[in-house]
Amino acid sequence: MNNQQLLDLIDKMTLEDKIAQLLQLAAPFYEGAEEEGQITGPMEAMGITESMITHSGSILGYAGAAGAIEVQNAHLRKNPHGIPLLFMADIVHGFKTIFPVPLAIGCSWDTDLAQKSAEVAAREAAVSGIHVTFAPMVDLVRDPRWGRVMESTGEDPYLNSLFAKAFVRGFQGEDLTAEVERVAACVKHFAAYGASEAGRDYNTVDLSERQLREYYLPAYKAALDEGCEMVMTSFNTIDGIPASGNQKLMRKLLREEWGFDGVLISDWGAVKELIPHGVAEDEREAAYRAITAGIDIEMMTACYVHELPELVRSGQVDEALVNESVLRILQLKNKLGLFDNPHRGANPEREAEVVYSREHRDAAYELAVRSTVLLKNDNILPLQKESSVALIGPFAQSGDILGPWSWSGSTENAVKLDAALRERLGREKLTVATGCGIEEGTQEQLDQALEIAKQADVIVLALGEASEMSGEAGCRTDIRLPQIQLNLIEQIAALGKPTTVVLFNGRPLDLHGVYDKVGAVVEAWYPGSEGGAAVADILIGAVNPSARLTMSFPYSVGQVPVYYNHFNTGRPQGAEDAQVRYVSQYLDAPNTPLLPFGYGLSYTTFQYESLTVSSEQMTSDSTLTVSVDVTNTGTVSGIETVQLYVRDISGEVVRPVRELKGFVKLELAPGESGKAVFTLNEEQLRYHHSDLSFKSDPGRFDIFVGGNSRDTLQHSFILS
Repeated sequence: MNNQQLLDLIDKMTLEDKIAQLLQLAAPFYEGAEEEGQITGPMEAMGITESMITHSGSILGYAGAAGAIEVQNAHLRKNPHGIPLLFMADIVHGFKTIFPVPLAIGCSWDTDLAQKSAEVAAREAAVSGIHVTFAPMVDLVRDPRWGRVMESTGEDPYLNSLFAKAFVRGFQGEDLTAEVERVAACVKHFAAYGASEAGRDYNTVDLSERQLREYYLPAYKAALDEGCEMVMTSFNTIDGIPASGNQKLMRKLLREEWGFDGVLISDWGAVKELIPHGVAEDEREAAYRAITAGIDIEMMTACYVHELPELVRSGQVDEALVNESVLRILQLKNKLGLFDNPHRGANPEREAEVVYSREHRDAAYELAVRSTVLLKNDNILPLQKESSVALIGPFAQSGDILGPWSWSGSTENAVKLDAALRERLGREKLTVATGCGIEEGTQEQLDQALEIAKQADVIVLALGEASEMSGEAGCRTDIRLPQIQLNLIEQIAALGKPTTVVLFNGRPLDLHGVYDKVGAVVEAWYPGSEGGAAVADILIGAVNPSARLTMSFPYSVGQVPVYYNHFNTGRPQGAEDAQVRYVSQYLDAPNTPLLPFGYGLSYTTFQYESLTVSSEQMTSDSTLTVSVDVTNTGTVSGIETVQLYVRDISGEVVRPVRELKGFVKLELAPGESGKAVFTLNEEQLRYHHSDLSFKSDPGRFDIFVGGNSRDTLQHSFILS
């Protein structure tokens, strides 16, 4: 259809028909998708009628090629206008083939692999009947207490923006209309959900507009610049107004300033939540505030279908607002080709061929090994072939390594660590014991673990968080491992044997009782379907770890939020003329994190030298070339991620102590040297000033180049 035909279709629809297009309901409401005994309750509780379902625009959380075809056919038989449903779902880090969680993907510093993961997820989802994924989640995160940090790629706006673009490219491809095995992407959560106070889900966000624009908005804008089709609102307030009723954020910034004319959808129940937020007295006012803010689709509440008809007829809401929302929804359906082929990519035969295929699992494995971060290694890893190994811990044989938002994945089919190590080491070299559960344990479990540990040459402890301990509503004030696991570490460490801890978790942890007790620590995150194989190959040295943290690990939860690109103070710790006490510091902990942004070890070592800058001066129309020599000084080949940071020494407003501006990966053989080369221009030095203008300041800038945000070589130049 062309745009005029869509407008003609809207003209044929009643007001109620149009408003129903703005309604998104979960699968149990629809013929062919309902689960026995569930449909009557939700319909009655929400006041949903059969007519509303018949004219509704989209279905949430249903997948399966044959079933999707059946549901779509049943819907089209009833819908008098022949308007197909949009099938939407959270395909965050894989459909059936589960990739590492996004925070882990960020640690790969590999946007090509990130794009590939989204492409695989899109293919599996599309052939299973899904048209739209609620991803990527690009919220900038600084507080590991928040469970949803696992959905983000980290604490840096530049790196998050690169990953946002990569995910959108992977999900949508080059031509969403022609490529039926791709899905429309929906960037979330707009905006600044990652800044929720106290790291508590659904909580208040209070940011200056300058801070919002400087740090939190760039990744959303990057996704939209890449052509992302949809935006999802966040649950939080911005400047005292919940996002789903925030005209300034949605109409002024998103629609008018950025020019976004795609579909804007609320998060689950967020329109009705305007009432408990305290900006709407009832559903009528909630509907009014959401539609005037520009929310096109209301997810899983019914304020629109109940209240908008009368709001329009009374003149309080212009029907044009409803029409523009309907048009945007129909335009997306048209772009996806649903009017010509309402089943799009859904194909049972193709589904059986590609979903969880060996090719896709190989891609998941590759990203898992590139996402696993070596945090500590006192010459314990890699494991020696002749050593006998005791594998102990609640994750030794667990399939709970997929992480949150892996609802179509199979923990049973996930490669477990014990099976992968047994395959690689041989049955006679590996013994296994649980040791304890995630949060509870028995003396019998501990005794068994100690017995096999005493007989082994080396010990691997597989520890971490159950998947429900992170993700949405998975917020924690104590971000240490559960005490039962810390007790296990202490008992094992007392044996004095070489011990490695492998962590399966969704957030940076407070590693007290871990980092100080054992000789090696491996951060596996939730590594996905092939996680056991990936971790096993890291442990035995078949793969040299190369991942680098994209979120700082705090020394203590009391430091949180702690992040690398912070501001200095007027009394910085370590200042030459400062009194020892009266500086910005803690009395009982360092200011700095335990492990900084960009940090990660390898089985080899790298030496940096000869940092050079092509000129001591830069102008607005010139560039600087920054280069550094890096040498592999170890005995095995390795990949080093060389990172470039800049500091504006004197800004109109305070600037961060360091800002990531680029990175280069060098793969070097033992003894080999390589040169990392960066090009720096004036545009990269711009920032939002106090009047929100976006420009640079003349003056001195420091350049830092190294293997992480802390350990760097330094140079400087003048911008004139």
